[in-house]
Amino acid sequence: MRRKLTTVLRVFRTGAVNFVRNLSLAIAAMAVMVITLTIVLFSLITNVTFNHEVGQLTSQVDVSVYLNDSTSSTQAEQLITRIKLLSNVKSVNYLDKTQALKSFLAQNSNSPNLAQGVTALGSNPIYATIHIYPKDLDNVGSIENFLTEPANLALQAQGSPSYSGSLKQAIDNIAHATDVLREIGVIAVVVFAVVSILIIFNTIQMAIFNRREELTIMRLLGASTWYIRGPFVVESAIYGLFSALLSVIIINTTFAASSGALQASSLGLLDINYANTYFTNHFAMLLTLQVLIGIVIGAASSVIATQRYLKFKTAR
Repeated sequence: MRRKLTTVLRVFRTGAVNFVRNLSLAIAAMAVMVITLTIVLFSLITNVTFNHEVGQLTSQVDVSVYLNDSTSSTQAEQLITRIKLLSNVKSVNYLDKTQALKSFLAQNSNSPNLAQGVTALGSNPIYATIHIYPKDLDNVGSIENFLTEPANLALQAQGSPSYSGSLKQAIDNIAHATDVLREIGVIAVVVFAVVSILIIFNTIQMAIFNRREELTIMRLLGASTWYIRGPFVVESAIYGLFSALLSVIIINTTFAASSGALQASSLGLLDINYANTYFTNHFAMLLTLQVLIGIVIGAASSVIATQRYLKFKTAR
């Protein structure tokens, strides 16, 4: 056991020494890997941010039903019960005339003249309102079809139901931007990942060529396959480790510099403040993910290179 541990430590030490020795060759590989991992991290954070914005806007979209003043509370309750049975209804919020008036005044608190005009009437002109929040915004028609049935329409005031469709347009824009960004991110990651693998592949190939006599002697002396290959894998894994750390530093610096100067509207659909908050709160997880991806790319490249150029027939 102690002998195996000593061997493993020697492999890691040799890999670290090779990394320092071949640093000039590794710079190109690390530069491309930094770009790859930065795109991965930024795409992930942006995707989460867009999904958060969609969720926020979706919760505000509703179908409002305004009930006639002649509609009794019993009729309103029966209508609400039937609405809740619809498959596309997530939740229902009912405001009687008094509650609806309070809500109206709160929403228009910045317009004192409007509030004074409403109260000056002496009676409550605001209808009792049912707010219906759908599960699927693309299937709101099923709710509207139910509400426009003659029996249900007879309970409603003129102009009811009302659908806040402007928010749906914003949601569609964000969803479309998310899909486009995800596709671009995947393509960019694949391209740069392939370039990274090819560069690391060539770097390891050059290292093998420079050490070919030493490796031949090690093989003749009975060194095992993994003992010869191990330092190259460790060296490439170190490429990935440092590239991951650099990519996280770049993203952290970018968000730190932009969050104080930019607001959500500054980049259109992207909420910089939320993205920065998410990055900060999930820093450990994102750092771990970046390191794992970087190490996997580096190690996989090295394994392929050594498998091809060291001509190992069997594992020992």
